Amino acid sequence: MNRKRRYRRGYPVALLVGFEADHVVIWQIFSQVVKLALRLELGGRRTDEKILYNFHESVVDAIKPVLKEGVRSIVVTSTPRTTYAPDFLEHVQKHHRYLIQSKRPNSANFATLVGSADDNIKVAELIKTTEFTNLIAETTSEEADQIVGSLEKHLYGNIDNSVVLYSLKEIEDTVYNREKGREIRAEYLLLTDKYLAESRQKNRIHRLLQISKNKKVKTRVVNAETSAGARISQFGGLVFFSMPTL
Repeated sequence: MNRKRRYRRGYPVALLVGFEADHVVIWQIFSQVVKLALRLELGGRRTDEKILYNFHESVVDAIKPVLKEGVRSIVVTSTPRTTYAPDFLEHVQKHHRYLIQSKRPNSANFATLVGSADDNIKVAELIKTTEFTNLIAETTSEEADQIVGSLEKHLYGNIDNSVVLYSLKEIEDTVYNREKGREIRAEYLLLTDKYLAESRQKNRIHRLLQISKNKKVKTRVVNAETSAGARISQFGGLVFFSMPTL
């Protein structure tokens, strides 16, 4: 009897938010798969300002939990000759400006792309395009630079009670002993894709990533070839830092 092959989705990379005429489909982009997260209906006509406002608000509410987990790259798409994606970004700019302010802990890097993300087939075609891969590389690189910028402040700034760890064992002890539901500290776990791929302790690292997510630690796997990845590699490819939020 053949043993069932374990399903691996990889690490989270970005969100794909695909606007259609009367609904939006939200996808989670992982390093190995794409997973449907949510479909939201418009519930009326786009010409009705109240309907459209509530629709956009529901989309913002849907992406906030993912931002809190650490994913900050969001690609917004809409079909050709429509303004659905720009209309949503205008709504974010007007009513949720904090989401695009890079210094805020739960801010995001938004990018727009023309195309449909209405179903699995269309998404599979979209993510294979050069335009999409370049866009993801650009937004995730910007995101990583922002996070590493915060790390640098903790290394060389005068921030009271900040913690920076490079040892896998020390990081495990800190994360595993974290009090569930504690929100007084903002915590980040950063590692390079090269470290993840080449480590001989993959099971430990995947367990650490999963428990970090469960305990609301923001986790990001960074391309080792980027400037942010090169900086993390100087710490051995893995770094954890935390700071008071109050």
